[in-house]
Amino acid sequence: MSGTQTTYNDKVVRQFAVMTVIWGIVGMLVGVIIAAQLVWPELNIGPWLHFGRLRPLHTNAVIFAFGGCALFATSYWVVQRTSHVRLWGGPLIPFTFWGWQLIIVLAAITLPLGITSGKEYAELEWPIDILITLVWVSYAVVFFGTVAVRKVAHIYVANWFFGAFIIAVALLHLGNSMAMPVSLTKSYSVYAGVQDAMIQWWYGHNAVGFFLTAGFLGMMYYFVPKQAGRPVYSYRLSVVHFWALIFTYMWAGPHHLHYTALPDWTQSVGMIFSLILLAPSWGGMINGIMTLSGAWHKLRDDPVLKFLITSLSFYGMSTFEGPMMSIKTVNALSHYTDWTVGHVHSGALGWVAMVSIGSIYYLLPRLFGKTEMYSTKLVTTHFWIATIGTVLYIASMWIAGVMQGLMWRAINPDGTLAYSFVESVKGSYPFWAIRWLGGVLFLGGMLIMAYNMFKTMAGGKTEDVPVLAPAGHHA
Repeated sequence: MSGTQTTYNDKVVRQFAVMTVIWGIVGMLVGVIIAAQLVWPELNIGPWLHFGRLRPLHTNAVIFAFGGCALFATSYWVVQRTSHVRLWGGPLIPFTFWGWQLIIVLAAITLPLGITSGKEYAELEWPIDILITLVWVSYAVVFFGTVAVRKVAHIYVANWFFGAFIIAVALLHLGNSMAMPVSLTKSYSVYAGVQDAMIQWWYGHNAVGFFLTAGFLGMMYYFVPKQAGRPVYSYRLSVVHFWALIFTYMWAGPHHLHYTALPDWTQSVGMIFSLILLAPSWGGMINGIMTLSGAWHKLRDDPVLKFLITSLSFYGMSTFEGPMMSIKTVNALSHYTDWTVGHVHSGALGWVAMVSIGSIYYLLPRLFGKTEMYSTKLVTTHFWIATIGTVLYIASMWIAGVMQGLMWRAINPDGTLAYSFVESVKGSYPFWAIRWLGGVLFLGGMLIMAYNMFKTMAGGKTEDVPVLAPAGHHA
């Protein structure tokens, strides 16, 4: 088949892009509910809908349903456009979509019922873990199969990031999910005690490092240059950024286990690698932001670019804060406080959600045969609501977290604790209300996006676009 007759497979990109927005609303709604449960405890309803059951539902929904669908949509779009070939893999392609949606639905059923392995970000029980593995292997086959049949010799840097994310997540999932089933709904980890904790946080922090960082940097390296109409600031820096980041991230997990039974030397190794991580992380942020050299004026009236560039600012902030919090003396104050929650959400809302939203706004009109979104004004409104919501969220958690850390360590001259735990809860209360408000704003932005998306889809065309010959300019 010649290049002019072949079309890109954009059907699966459309499916994942639409579900990104829908699952984003679902996941963030659960987040708003659990934030409200801390402010109004009477909202902790019955055995199935209290904070302890809904919290893992929230984390799984925003990371794997919202973030996962965004990664599938963008990686499938980018690998086709940069390889000048149709997505490879036949029936495995729709299987990755329907299989992933089934996993999300099963998570939504099992987690409120308390069917859980108790491992953070890996709570799903063994039958669902097996389904995840099948979908993920299919995803790898489709992605790397498409790269293998590419019509251009070069593998664009975004595909290196997507590829590393796919391989690393497979390795992490298989390693951490090793378990002995005792029934259809219950299993026990094959690891014990502190080894189990070590494996869990090797997985847990690399879920941040590969699922929530490497994959989304793949988006950044394609959609920022595209939306800005400028080449990547430094292609050499992008390659150095890639190798430095993926090597260093793997070793940072032990910083979650400072002042625990984990050997001190292991904690220190985790701390040192976390500090080293600042360099490649900021290298990537600088590369993304400097791509706007000569195009800064576009930020004035391009809300999609606003999302993408602001996400990089939050990425830079989060990746300064993370290494700082991994330092043992800082961690002695921050550990187990709301500061950690603020840090997570500066990455999750400011970086991951904003770069995803910007990328999906880029894709939606192109996927439905339109020149632009139904309303650019609504995209701008979404941007400001999301930004204000994020700032309210993280600032309130910073203040609450530092206050909690100081109150818990304060002692009287006779060595007794200066404050009871409940006094720190009382002091945190107003900040939890501000956090809830920040979440409500962010959720409101997603509802605006959904309205804008469905209006853009209305009357849109969904014909697949012809694959351009390698010499051509890719879309």
